[in-house]
Amino acid sequence: MLQGSYVAIVTPFKNKDIDYSAVERLLHHHLDNGTDGILLLGTTGEAPTLASDEKERYIRFCVQKIDGKVPVMMGTGTNNLNHTIAMTARAKSWGVDSALVITPYYNKPTQEGLYQFFKAVEAATDIPIVMYNVPGRTGVNMSAETAIRLANECEGIVALKAASGDIVKASLVVRETSDDFAVLSGEDPLNMPLMACGASGFISVTANVVPDMLHKLWALCSSGDYSFARKLHQQLLELNKVLFIETNPIPVKESLAMMGMIQPEFRLPMCPLLKANRQQLMNVLKSYKLID
Repeated sequence: MLQGSYVAIVTPFKNKDIDYSAVERLLHHHLDNGTDGILLLGTTGEAPTLASDEKERYIRFCVQKIDGKVPVMMGTGTNNLNHTIAMTARAKSWGVDSALVITPYYNKPTQEGLYQFFKAVEAATDIPIVMYNVPGRTGVNMSAETAIRLANECEGIVALKAASGDIVKASLVVRETSDDFAVLSGEDPLNMPLMACGASGFISVTANVVPDMLHKLWALCSSGDYSFARKLHQQLLELNKVLFIETNPIPVKESLAMMGMIQPEFRLPMCPLLKANRQQLMNVLKSYKLID
């Protein structure tokens, strides 16, 4: 089962290229601070802005630097079936441990269409697949019934990243799937609540800036120590909120830049924070003693 605190890691840029020095710095930071797994080229990694050759070089570099110390997940999903299959197959050849496949965006498929899409990807590839349901990004919301159907019929589909905000739906998936199928929280404010409902971990944006706190939250929840987990959950409320003051990954990249970890650079259509929001972000980071 997939479990633990995965970071949905940012992709640092410098002078319009990937900043590999910063990449290595970030990877070491996570390996030194308890991160249990690393998601490359997810939403937070600005995957749509990278060309195919950039993705291959970046993934190979990260896999080499991580060197098997923690599992590596890669975002491979698109709204094109053949492209998704090809990218998912390449992910395994590049040394990736699992593939995150988003529900097809823009197409607005029916639930049967979603079922057939994920079934086709699973049948054509040989790498563990994590379904990613994030209707706020895609315009389509996978039902609990569809997720359960896929989980129970497709051996290669091993997890669901739940980012719909629906705790009841996630709970149903936990209840109606096998013990080795994982539900992972995809929304930091719901990490602890979903763990209490049976999730095995989370894929976190907040872990970019406080990986040790997110690992500790997972460890407390997984051991059943919800008294202390609730306190940590409460401590993280303001940070979780401010990291979504504008579209992800803008605030988290700005945070890492303020912390001296990366350059404050984006690829359009992502752009720097508005001035008023930057000040608010700085105030919160100071309150957590992440910057002076």
